[in-house]
This record gives sequence, C-alpha cells and structure tokens, in this order.
Amino acid sequence: MKLTGTIKRQKARNAEYYDMQDVQDKLYAESKGDKNFTKLMKLITCDENILLAYRNMKKNKGSYTAGVDGKTIEHFKSMTSEQITCYARKRLNWYKPQAVKRVEIPKESGETRALGIPTIADRLIQQCFLQILDPICEAKFHDRSYGFRPLRSAENAMAVYYKYVQQMNMHYVVDIDIKGFFDNISHGKLLKQMWALGIRDKTLISIISTMLKAEVAGIGFPDKGTPQGGIISPLLANIVLNELDWWISDQWQTFKTRNQYKKTTQKNGTENEAVKFKTLRDYTKLKEGWLVRYADDFKIVCKNKDDAEKWFIAVKLWLKERLNLETSPEKSKVVNLKKHYSEFLGLKVKATRKGFNKRTKKKVPKYVVKSHIKDKAIARITKTARERIMDIIKSSSENDQLSRIGSYNAFVMGMHNYYQMATHVTMDINKIDYQVFRTFERRTKTKLKPYNGEAINQYVRDRYGKSKRLKMLKGKPLIPISYVQTRAPCFKGASVNPYTPQGREAVHKNLTGINSSVLYHMMRNPVKDRSIEYNDNRLSLYCGQQGKCAITGTQLETGEMHCHHIVPTRMGGTDEYANLMLLTTDAHILIHASTDEIISEQLAKLNLNKKQLDKINRLRKKVDLVEL
Repeated sequence: MKLTGTIKRQKARNAEYYDMQDVQDKLYAESKGDKNFTKLMKLITCDENILLAYRNMKKNKGSYTAGVDGKTIEHFKSMTSEQITCYARKRLNWYKPQAVKRVEIPKESGETRALGIPTIADRLIQQCFLQILDPICEAKFHDRSYGFRPLRSAENAMAVYYKYVQQMNMHYVVDIDIKGFFDNISHGKLLKQMWALGIRDKTLISIISTMLKAEVAGIGFPDKGTPQGGIISPLLANIVLNELDWWISDQWQTFKTRNQYKKTTQKNGTENEAVKFKTLRDYTKLKEGWLVRYADDFKIVCKNKDDAEKWFIAVKLWLKERLNLETSPEKSKVVNLKKHYSEFLGLKVKATRKGFNKRTKKKVPKYVVKSHIKDKAIARITKTARERIMDIIKSSSENDQLSRIGSYNAFVMGMHNYYQMATHVTMDINKIDYQVFRTFERRTKTKLKPYNGEAINQYVRDRYGKSKRLKMLKGKPLIPISYVQTRAPCFKGASVNPYTPQGREAVHKNLTGINSSVLYHMMRNPVKDRSIEYNDNRLSLYCGQQGKCAITGTQLETGEMHCHHIVPTRMGGTDEYANLMLLTTDAHILIHASTDEIISEQLAKLNLNKKQLDKINRLRKKVDLVEL
C-alpha cells in the first residue's frame, strides 16, 4: 500500500534528522566489503541512535498497542531526552526482556495466527538494534527478497513475478508453504547465520539470544521461533531465509561460470546477462529457476514441468536438512499457470493466451498475466466495507459520523492502492460497490446525492471526481469502491537504496534550505526538563519551516529561537507537533508582552507587515492577551 511506502520513506529521512545517516552508510559500505563487526554496542547505545529509535516508533500505530505491562508509546512521551537515553542504556547493561504478550489473530483460513507483542520498553530496545543491524544485513540480502525491507514493497515483488510469467515465458511455478515458519526458527541456527553475515559482537549476539528466549505470557520460555509482532522479528526472519535465497539463486541466476560473458545495462540500471543464460541453457543440465520472495511467501518460476518438479523436491529437502523447517503438503505444489491459478500476495495469477495475427486472422500463442483478487480477500474486503458503512449508519453524532466517513474512505483508498495491480481488479470489485451503497440507502432510507463539483479534498477530487458513483453525505464524499483501474505494478528502481547517497536521491533529496549545524545542535542539546516529544518535534518544525521563523520568515539561529506552544500548557496545550511553532526570540517576546514599553520596543525591532501582525494577534489571543 502507498501508506506503507510513505512510512518507509519517512524512516529513511529520520536518520538524517538525528545525524545517523553517515553511520548507517558506513556500516552498509563496510558490510559490502565483507568486514566483520565486533564493536556494535557502542553505536546501539549512543544518544542519537536511541532518540532516533523513539522517533521511528512514535508514529507507528503498533506503538499504541500495549504489552503485558499495559504501557504504550505514551509512557515515553513525558520523559525527557536524557531520561530515555539513560533508561535504554541502563536496561542494556544487564538486559532481561519482560514477558511477551500473546494475541491470537484470525486468518482467512479460519485458523488463528499467534502474535507476540513485547512491552513498549523492549520494543524501544529492539528498534535500537534494528537501526544498526539493518544496513549491515541489507548489504548481504538477495535482491529478489522484498518483504520487510526498506524501500521495497509487495508491489515490487509482484512486478518481478509478472515479468517472469509474461516476458520470460515462465509458466510453471513452485509453490512452497513453510509450516509455522516464525514458530519454528532455530535459535542456534539464526545466531550462526548472523555470525556468518559478519555480526560478531558477542555482547550483541548474547542479547539477541536473550530476546529470542523471552518468556511468552501464559506459555513459558520458547526454545525455538521468533514472535511475530516484535520490531526486530522481520529482520531476523529475513536473515534465516537469506541463506535459502542465495542457495536458489546460485543454482541458476548467480551461478558462477568459468568464463566471463558480456553484460548489458538496461534503462532501469539492472544488468542483462542474456548471453550467460543462453549458454547455460544450451550447454549445461542446470535446472532454470527464478526466485521472488516476500517474507516467508516465495515462488520459484520455471519454463517446464520437469524442472519445476525437480526444484520442488530439492527445496523441500534443503529446508528440512539445512533449516529444519517442514513444508505443508496441502499448500505446497507445482502449478501449471496455463491451466491453474497460483496465489501470491493477495492475488491469484494465471498465464492466459492472448494475441492475434492480422495476416492469418488467427490467434498466436502469446501468454500474458491474468490476475484477480483472491477469493478470500474479496470476502474480507466485502465484510470490512459493510462494517465501515454500518459504522457510519450507527454513528452517535454528526462529528462521529464524519470521522467514520473518513475511516471508510481511508479503507477504500488503501484497498485501491494495493489491489490495482490485479489485471481484473475492476471486475472483482464491481459487485461490492452496489451491495455496500444499497445497504446504506435501505437502512437509512436516504438517497445519496451524486457529487456535483462541491469543494472536497483535492486528492479525492483528482482521483475520483470523474466517477458517477462518487456520492456525498453531510458534505463529505463517499468514495466508490468500484472506481479503480488496473495499474501495472512498479519495479523497485535498481539504484534505490536507503544506505547510499545515490540510492536516496531516487527517493528524496537531502534536507535543503536549512542549516544542518543548527539542526544537529538542537538535537544534541535538547531543552532541559522538556519531554522527548517536545524536543523531537522541535527538529521536525525546524525542517518543516525550512529553518525560518513562522512569523517573520527570518533565518533561525542557535540561541536566537524559541519553540512556542500555540495553546499554552497551562491551558491544556500539549507538546504535539500541531501545537508548536519555532519563532525568533523577539517574535516570541512580542506574543507574550503585556506592557506598552516592551510591545513598542519589539514592534520597532521586528517592523512587521499587516499579515505578520495578524499572525501575532491570533497567537496573542490564544494566550489570553489583547490584540496589538
């Protein structure tokens, strides 16, 4: 979903705020050069890394889910920066994780998936480790792995899968389902794999081992597995399966030949090794197979049934012998995509014949991807859409109803953003739209009015304004579920990388128009006795305001700025971003000035225009002072 991509990009930006970008870049480059890392704990426990961990966590919805101690991210918001850094370092002096809360989440199959939710304190520690381990691991991970990695998505994985089927004519797919993958990861094997990646800080390895063995509330101490729900768990899972990625790849894609074959570079920056692969097909008995993986869901695509069946047997044996993981006999199989669908990442995909020879007036044997939203996902979308509509119907007040309309619209847009990569998404979703709006009109006996050019959110207007199914309720749009068009999934850019300057340029430019020395001075010198929420938001404001005063527009300098509460704390104001603004000291004095002498002095200094004076007066009104 686009939202997920936005969050991933924001995390790439956050490292710049806390001056950790160069550290992560260096770790990535050294890992690419096969360096062994023996002293990582100093980086993990530095102030910048701990404060960055808080920043990365605070906007994550999962941080508002409590662990066994009942605490959420709100527990940290009132702490000062110094308190939170001292707390994290003290915990790591002799680390003992608290119990993990176990939650059962329903699956589409009717079964449940066990989630393990660490306490918010342990999640902070895990985030500190993740920020240092991630660049080291990213340098060693295979390019065809897309799940839970920075600046990669399910859309990128599906784009590669479509390419294999449609452009490379790979019409046999090996479906392997690992039985209870997260619950059966071997702790000993995982730690050895980390060592093999060059992570050789013994204190760090010991703490990771302790994390893996954290007590699960009501069950006890596990001897295998890593709990889904922990911040560091996805990275650890990728470390386990990275060995599988490279083993599969080395059988064909990255098979080392004695001779060097000519390579060409495509427009997107990827290398084309067509000559090498033609030689392997013509002169070896290697079984051609191409991998695409998203977390523990992976496919190996092949040209013929014989190769696919050999891959199927080989991968099952390798998983059992190397990782001691079992495969599900009911869900693991070889699929002929010309005849059957294969499910992947919420879609079901098939290769269908399409083409027409104008000269002979006959079809030609050209196969293209045909994909639908899988049946269980359609049922889930229908159920959720109805629930959201019923929430609107049952709202207790007009404000509550408007909030629920927003929730419904966010669900529909998120669903569109994800499932638009299905070639037949419109056909799949058309029926749901009619059912949902019919339910609303029947239950409320209200005929929804069509959109007629009213002032609405620009994004909604640009994307859905042309649809005749766009309806209005209480002046707010109700986005039509059926108004979605297929869009080919996007490949990950070959140059995109959060841990190289060139790779980040493909995503966002470095902070411009601001003085980095002022930003880092603010970061390293937080306002004493103020919360970490206040001090973290100061950095966001400095960047958001382009380093300028929110009133006068003049450049903010160290020692000559103040972070102002729009609604004072004595009147219930909070340290939230929306309640703060950065001002020059003189502008701040004028807002709070109550004597004619000080007001005259500051007005003479600032020489404000009418617009700037209006801003000052609005802010003075908020603090119960007369307008100037």
